[in-house]
Amino acid sequence: MNEFLITYLVGIIVVSFFVNMGISLYGIFAKPNLIKKLIALTILSDTANAFAILIGYRRWPPGSMTKPAVFTDFPPTPEKIEIFASVAVDPLPQALVLTAIVIGLAVIILLAVIIMQIYRTYGTVDTRVISKLRGRKHE
Repeated sequence: MNEFLITYLVGIIVVSFFVNMGISLYGIFAKPNLIKKLIALTILSDTANAFAILIGYRRWPPGSMTKPAVFTDFPPTPEKIEIFASVAVDPLPQALVLTAIVIGLAVIILLAVIIMQIYRTYGTVDTRVISKLRGRKHE
């Protein structure tokens, strides 16, 4: 029963990630307000980061130890290293997510500054109005 519940919950989490990504992509492409586009882009970035962390999750084998493996002797034996490697979380997705968060923050700040300049220039953040003010026909 416990195994079924975990599988069911992981399935719900994955589906909710894809629904969240779909809603944020809708906000990026369908909304004319630049602030709403920026918020949707931030939500998409956070969802992608959370999904990358989920990918790095590793389930413990059934019947294994209940506590994380800690090396109490030095040098550790190959058996203890193998046990530790089988239950340890993959560090690569965590490192990539940390890098993505920093880069995403820089991109969000840059886009916020650009949106502020657009507002100062045109007096609006609506892309339809900006297109008309620039002399382009909105399709």
